[in-house]
Amino acid sequence: MLAYIRRHLGWKIFISYLVVILIGAIVLATAAEFVIPRSFDRHLAAMGSMMVDMMGSSMMGMDLNADLFTNFRTAVNEALTIAALAAVISAIVVSIFVSRQVVTPVQEMMVASRYIAAGHYDERVNVPGNLSKDDLDELSQLALSFNQMAEKLEKVESMRRQLIGDVSHELRTPLTAIKGSMEGLMDGVLPENDETYMGIYREADRLQRLVNDLQELSRVEAGAYELDLHPLDLLVVISAVVKRLELQFKEKGVLLEVDVPDDLPSIQADEDRIGQVLLNLVGNALQFTPSGGSVVVSAAQRNKEIKISVSDTGIGISPEDIENIFTRFYRVDKSRSRAGGGSGIGLTISKYLVEAHGGRIWVESAGLDRGSTFTFSLPSAD
Repeated sequence: MLAYIRRHLGWKIFISYLVVILIGAIVLATAAEFVIPRSFDRHLAAMGSMMVDMMGSSMMGMDLNADLFTNFRTAVNEALTIAALAAVISAIVVSIFVSRQVVTPVQEMMVASRYIAAGHYDERVNVPGNLSKDDLDELSQLALSFNQMAEKLEKVESMRRQLIGDVSHELRTPLTAIKGSMEGLMDGVLPENDETYMGIYREADRLQRLVNDLQELSRVEAGAYELDLHPLDLLVVISAVVKRLELQFKEKGVLLEVDVPDDLPSIQADEDRIGQVLLNLVGNALQFTPSGGSVVVSAAQRNKEIKISVSDTGIGISPEDIENIFTRFYRVDKSRSRAGGGSGIGLTISKYLVEAHGGRIWVESAGLDRGSTFTFSLPSAD
């Protein structure tokens, strides 16, 4: 019985009410037994003296006192019995009402938590919808927090499934190409020449880049890296990125320009990480800008921020793509991205790195075939 009561909140509430009633009854019974009779005896003694003086007979006064005292004790006991019964009935009614108000939401959350633990992340509990958050009681706020937790779990699970599907798809493409080439070589369908081996090498290199990007994404999402913050001259970082990609721009026939003032204030940043962000943005601009186009890397001070922009005259971005451009594995042009070996992770990594520096990153585009501008801002070191 005790074990059953310990497992049910409603019974605990009912027992707590009974304990309060029992303590009150004990106090009243004690008062009725020891305190009230003495006061009543003093009152009867005073009344008896008055009656003796009035009637001249002490026996009559004693009989009357005894009869009054007996009737008084009987009335007190009856009153206590009725009060105790009324209190017990009230406790039952109140405990049932409170149990429904307290236990029912808790039971709903308990059932919902079991469903969620079983993998049903779309499970929710009822929350009053006609009240603001500040007007909700503690249990309703708990239910609201429970639903918010469930929503986040559902989102994480959806992202996990999406990630597994995306990674599987990305790995399948180069692996299929490598396997097909190797089967062609073994069957004698493909010639054993430099072109065949170079194709296999490019797919293997692409596979390695994808694995490296996934590892980097995992680190930045988990915050498992330290920033080496120090005053940084942006012109030096931009020049290093330009020099690294200069040959690729020339080979594709895309003009690369730099517009950075000499008196640009320094920023407090990690040189390698900011260089990685710029390399991703300029590399993307090169990839999506056709021959004869141009890419401009610029920087300027705005209040206490330094804004760095990478503008191109490439394929542009549609409004619906802008909303998802920093989502991992998202591609504006899937066929071109795949052909160029992109993993769809670079912009996601760049977003995490910029935000880790206390900055923000965004993109603007007038539409398809009208170019785009990626901009990120960082606090100045001054």
